[in-house]
Formats: sequence, structure tokens, C-alpha cells
Amino acid sequence: MADLRPDDRRALFDRDAGIEAVRDDVRDIIGRVREEGDVAVREFCEEFDGVSVGNLDVTDEAERAYDEIDDDVRESIESAAENVREFHEAQLPDDWRREFSEGRELGRRFRPLERVGVYVPGGAAAYPSSALMGVIPAKVAGVEQVAVATPPAEEMNPVTLAAIHVAGADRVFNVGGAQAVAALAYGTEQIDCVQKIVGPGNKWVTAAKAEVRGDVTIDFLAGPSEVLVLADETANPAFVASDLVAQAEHDSDASVVAVTHHEETAEEIAEEVETQVENRERADIAREALESDASGVLLARSPSEAVLFAEEYAAEHLSIQADDDEAILDRIDSAGSVFLGPYTPVAAGDYASGTNHVLPTTGLAKLTGGLSVDTFLRETTVQRLDREALSDLGDTVTTLAEAEGLEAHAESVRKRFED
Repeated sequence: MADLRPDDRRALFDRDAGIEAVRDDVRDIIGRVREEGDVAVREFCEEFDGVSVGNLDVTDEAERAYDEIDDDVRESIESAAENVREFHEAQLPDDWRREFSEGRELGRRFRPLERVGVYVPGGAAAYPSSALMGVIPAKVAGVEQVAVATPPAEEMNPVTLAAIHVAGADRVFNVGGAQAVAALAYGTEQIDCVQKIVGPGNKWVTAAKAEVRGDVTIDFLAGPSEVLVLADETANPAFVASDLVAQAEHDSDASVVAVTHHEETAEEIAEEVETQVENRERADIAREALESDASGVLLARSPSEAVLFAEEYAAEHLSIQADDDEAILDRIDSAGSVFLGPYTPVAAGDYASGTNHVLPTTGLAKLTGGLSVDTFLRETTVQRLDREALSDLGDTVTTLAEAEGLEAHAESVRKRFED
């Protein structure tokens, strides 16, 4: 790793969502949807998805899909949903108030947003798991109206639709891309505007979220998926390689990295990757990701250097496959989600362990966490002072108010003690 050239480091660390190339086109799409509503949405469905869409609302179709899919798939969706729901219910904060000094009562309360939009990707691959991850935390938080937008198709993916239904979405729309984000942000004849838009998508979706941010809130601007595996000499190279190949099959732009200080382990991981990728159905996509400059198996000079690299990298998914994984975890502050031990593959979190897989990429884990119940809540502080408590604070408040030149603020306190 000490031998990494500046270009190599840039490829590893300057990861971005790639939205600048489509920003102008996205602005045009958003403008048309704002002006023309459903007419523009349908035209873009035809242009970008090759689908002629009549009724944008497919809520009933999602309900029917639940009954029509195979029993084993339905049971798996239900099982995953239960785990995701249980984990997010544990995140619900309690309202509280307490007396900090006599007569001075302070507290916090939490209230959900009323209307939220969840984007569930489609296209090259369908992601029913993203429906669970986006909708369930919102419903657990108490959001009254959760609308899902997912790309249209001649035959909508029934598993994705069923997962949207199981997650508890209130309305489902068959519209994707930047036009879906615009419709959720500003509303159309069929689609009500929302207060917040969440969920992963391609660069068109991400660019649209960047454009509407400010008129609505969003979760974050996510780029291609990424994984970093920290491994030592105790790691099973086949396990490490399987996690790398699994992440690589997401997208040819995925970033797939393993770091170890043990040379033999590094060599064995690289060999296992070559062997395993050949047997995968999406081998072409995975191979392209694995061979990119943003991916690789890196050899650190020491365990500490490997950990420091991981902290700087701030991965979306961080897998720690090492002897003292808890000690390593204590040294990591920046990661979207951490997977400890050889029997915690990233895929478990992607689908069914219960944690959320909508996570920050491109180093944003240094600044924010993934989707959670908190994403859909508003916090309000509450306070009550009695006369004596205000008197105790009076000099402090009036002195600071006058220091700021806000004389009326100071007077609002004094007024309460006039005879």
C-alpha cells in the first residue's frame, strides 16, 4: 500500500456518484414533469423504459403479486421483513421531559413525517430487498403515507411488487428514473408530492435527488455499491473472495477492495476471486468491477496500516474477517455497516439479518449513517420555566441578548418581572 501511486489512490478514494454527466438532462426532465405532470411522466416511461404506461398506480397489482408468487419466495420475504421490522422497532426513541433544575423542565419529542417517497430500483436487476429496507423503517416511524416508485416494465417484477406490499407501502407507482423523483417531489395528477425521498438508484435518480433537494429532503446521494474486507492470516480466503465477487456482481462500477497485512493471504484471496468469478451468472459484470482501478487486493505493511486505510476509505460495507475483530471495530469510526466474523457475509445484511442496506457510499460514511427510523422522524425540543427559574436565568439571557444587540430579546425577559 505504501507503493500506491497518486493515480491509484485517486481511483480508490475519489469515488463519486457520476451525476455531473447527466445533470443538465435531469434538470430538463424535472422541469417538464413539474409543468406537464403525468403526460411528461408517461412520455419519459416510453422514451427511457420502452413501456407504454396507462395507469401509473399499480397498488392493486402489488397486492395481487403477493398472492401469485411462489410460497417459498413469499415466506422468505415475510421472514426478512420481520427481521428488518424488529431491528427498526428497536430504534424508536421515546419522548422525554425532565427537570434540570427547580422550575426548569426540558425535553424532546419525536413525530413522523406525513408523506414519504421510496425509490425501489428496477431495470437490469430487480431489488425487492430495497422495498423492505425503504418502506419498513418509514412505517415503523409512523409515516402515514408511504409511496413507492419503481421502474415500469411490460411485466412488472412480481417479487418486487410483493415485497413492496409486504413492507406496507400505501401506494405504488410504475415510474422510474429522474421522472419518478420529480413526480414524488412536486406531485402530478396521480402522484401526491412528498416531504422526503429515499432509496438507492442509478446516476439519473441520484442526480434528480440532488436537484430537488431543498424543495424536499432526501436521505443522501449514493453512488455505486462498495465493499472493503479487512482480513488477517486467520481469514478464510474463499470466504473473503466470495464477498468480493458478490459485491462486484451488483454493478460494473462497484468498488471491491480487500486489505490484509499477510502476503500469503492476499495471494490466496486474489486466486480465489479468479476461480469464483468464473462460475457466476453475472460474471461479465463482476469481472469488469473487479478489474477496475477502484478495486483490488491490497497488501498493508502492518495490521495498523490496514485499519487506518479502512478508516480513511469509509466503506459502505466493511467486513472484518480477523482474529480480534472487536478490537479492530473499536478503531473504526467511519463505515456504513460493519460485518464481523467469517459467518457474517455482506449478503446477510443485504437481505435478512435486519439491518438496513440503504447505506452511504463514496466516503459519506464519514459524515452520515444509513437509512433508519431516525430518517423519518422530526425532533422537537420542549421547555417550561416557572417564574423563579426564569429569574435565575434572567441575567444570563439579558446580558447575552444585549451583547448581540438584540435589546427586545432582553426586554422580553424583563417585562415578566415588572410590577
